[in-house]
Amino acid sequence: MEVILKFNLPEEQSEFDMATNGARTHSVLWEMDQWLRTQYKYMPDEGYSEDKYDAYYEARQKLGEIMFEYGVKLE
Repeated sequence: MEVILKFNLPEEQSEFDMATNGARTHSVLWEMDQWLRTQYKYMPDEGYSEDKYDAYYEARQKLGEIMFEYGVKLE
């Protein structure tokens, strides 16, 4: 199967950018997910607080929920 996307540039530049930035968007989501994970998983003892741990954990869970709603997977 072959797919061809056509855009009228420059009028449809924003649509073109959205269609062609999938890999970069995926990388941003992956990096944010991993950063949040690292923040709560490897939080140093001297900086630990239950509130901080919960905030990072809940932010990562929310990111996962939003991605799931939109059918985005980080595989």
